[in-house]
Amino acid sequence: MAPVQFWSTPGLYIKWAARNKPAIFWSIVVGSVGPVMALVVPPVRARFGDVPNGPRNIPSGYED
Repeated sequence: MAPVQFWSTPGLYIKWAARNKPAIFWSIVVGSVGPVMALVVPPVRARFGDVPNGPRNIPSGYED
């Protein structure tokens, strides 16, 4: 169960956690950024014109 301090003043608790427990704090930050990037990055890439290349033909000899 979370300590009562988090629910009364979350800003102070986050600052405390960043100073006193940096490994846990940054693990949570990095872990929460991953799903957000999975939703945000593909539309941004498409907007800039970076479309995935289709399947390429595999050369079967020197003539291809």
